[in-house]
Amino acid sequence: MINRERRHNRIRSKVTGTAARPRLCVFKSNRYLHAQIIDDAQGKTLVAGTTKGMKDKKTAAAAKLGEDLAKRAKGAGITKVVFDRGGFRYTGRVAILADAARKGGLEF
Repeated sequence: MINRERRHNRIRSKVTGTAARPRLCVFKSNRYLHAQIIDDAQGKTLVAGTTKGMKDKKTAAAAKLGEDLAKRAKGAGITKVVFDRGGFRYTGRVAILADAARKGGLEF
């Protein structure tokens, strides 16, 4: 946990979300995956989603969350984002969510 937080702090020192390119932030627990699109300049969450209510397997739920997030972001007028993996490795559910968001039309 401490190592992930250190990695996350290192990433956050370089990655910030602006109005033009908000930050797509991912948090992964053992059960669920949470993702938010955040404008750090205003300190507001623009779009958020979670796998909490989904009945799919973890990887399928991650793909569905990525597609849903991209669809709602496009509805809010967001096409370009900066990806913040939250200190987690870019593999498994985090990578599946990112690939699904790219397929949905987000650019990062």
